[in-house]
Amino acid sequence: MKRESRQDFNEWDEEESGFSVRTVLAVLAAILCVLGLCVVLYFLIFRGEKEEPEKAEEVQVIADTEEEVVDKEEMDYEDPQSTENLTPDETGAETAVSKILISEHAAETDEVTLGIDVSRFQGTIDWKSVADAGIDFAMIRVGYRTQSSGEIVEDSNARYNMQEASANGIKIGAYFFSTAVSEAEAVEEAQWAADIISQYPITYPVAYNCEGFGNPENRLYSLTKTERTDCAIAFLNEIYKQGYTPVFYASKNEMEEDLKWETSRIDKSFKIWVSQYPAAPYPQTATSSYSGTHAMWQYTNNGTVAGVPKPVDANVAYFGYESSAQAQNQEAPEEAEADVEALMKFQEVEETVTSKDVTNLRDMPSQGSDSTVLRTLTNGETATRTGISDSGWSRLLIDGERYYAVSNYLTTDLSHQTPVKELDDGLKTKFTKVSENVTPKIEVNLRKLPSVTNPDAVVVATVTAGEVFVRTGINTDYGWSRVEYNGQTLYCVSSYLNVVE
Repeated sequence: MKRESRQDFNEWDEEESGFSVRTVLAVLAAILCVLGLCVVLYFLIFRGEKEEPEKAEEVQVIADTEEEVVDKEEMDYEDPQSTENLTPDETGAETAVSKILISEHAAETDEVTLGIDVSRFQGTIDWKSVADAGIDFAMIRVGYRTQSSGEIVEDSNARYNMQEASANGIKIGAYFFSTAVSEAEAVEEAQWAADIISQYPITYPVAYNCEGFGNPENRLYSLTKTERTDCAIAFLNEIYKQGYTPVFYASKNEMEEDLKWETSRIDKSFKIWVSQYPAAPYPQTATSSYSGTHAMWQYTNNGTVAGVPKPVDANVAYFGYESSAQAQNQEAPEEAEADVEALMKFQEVEETVTSKDVTNLRDMPSQGSDSTVLRTLTNGETATRTGISDSGWSRLLIDGERYYAVSNYLTTDLSHQTPVKELDDGLKTKFTKVSENVTPKIEVNLRKLPSVTNPDAVVVATVTAGEVFVRTGINTDYGWSRVEYNGQTLYCVSSYLNVVE
């Protein structure tokens, strides 16, 4: 039994002893690992700090700055990509798009859109034809301040153009032609323009347009570049306050290097609309050569668009809109009519006239296809003439209705009798022989016969100002001229011509 006990003890002792050795070895190994890690950490931390103390300080500074987030400007100074550390060649235009003042009344898109800008000088526009031509938007002049007296005047076709353009699906913006000589006047102009456009769906920007300030006759002539810029900024800020997107319009040459405007001040907050006319217009020339940031580009002032009677400015906008904005004033505007006298200046008169023979009375002062003969006035019948234009038209009133007639067909001599005198050529019109060069004041129709009522008096050619031809005869009774044009003898209204010296 004792032997068995001793044997049991020895077996236990060996097992216990073996367990202890293994445990000790494991502990020693763990200690060595810990010591090794400590050495490595010591080297990394203390040796590294000793060799690179400045790096640790830099990390600390950055950590402090991250806590002081309000001190954004200091962070910009440290950032090598900030504007303070970049040369102009690296930054290009300094305008931050996110800071540009844009109305929230319509959602902008990044599409390229095509447009025109118009005033009364384009005449009566057929806006359906313009829309059919693919025009996306129109910048419409709403008014101007006169050069000398400083009076604010509404463009006579502004309301008609806004009404008809929007009715035909064309998105509209606006512009005001300024001669403001103070910030107060500029704000007045902006408020006046905002009131005019408030009843229309103005979606595109509202522009400040100021030209001709280099003319000694212009009331802006004495202003400095800084003063002009102050006026522009005052106008644009007020337009933004009124709820519209402002845009500044000027030519490339005026804006480059802040030559005539402090553009570097303006383009920080406002869209830029630049005029620059390449030899080959858009899209043959894809982009403007203006180096500054710009949102709109007027690429020609001599565009032809269906529905626009006169040459028109054409534009590209590097943005569009998902839909038209709502008018800020929900009260519907009164129906506007086109100003058919927009291209002419009538001197107001009040006198009674009759026709020398038979005169067509039209709905507008034009013999083109855009006008309609409403009735005729015969010799002996009378009308009240209320206006005479330099271009040879009279405005008449008969029974309260307004008509237009060629002035040379009318006379204030109410006893005038139509002469009937048959010539060898079968014409009743007698011409006094002359030989002189003439050119149209604006444009003139050359007809086969000296008449606008005879169906055989067809228009053979239409000639515009600057083209010279020879007049061979004049009739003072009826106001006709006989001319030679391209080897043909033709006839036209004398009052439409100027003699070329």
